[in-house]
Amino acid sequence: MSNPSPEQIQKPAISIDSNLESNSANTKPQDSYVKLAMRNMVRKGRQSLWHFFLTTVGLVGLLVGLAYLTKP
Repeated sequence: MSNPSPEQIQKPAISIDSNLESNSANTKPQDSYVKLAMRNMVRKGRQSLWHFFLTTVGLVGLLVGLAYLTKP
């Protein structure tokens, strides 16, 4: 058995490594839930602040109500 000459060896047109690199470069990683929520909050600023205020008041009211009901 003789070794093939360099002219007889054919290299693939695209190697596996370069194919993986091009796929990873073309695909954008999916945004996280927190990033999407922050983007949405900036877009709907006044409504988000109003909902945050209502949630805060409701939570404080719930805690004060529970403290009042469970006092000895």
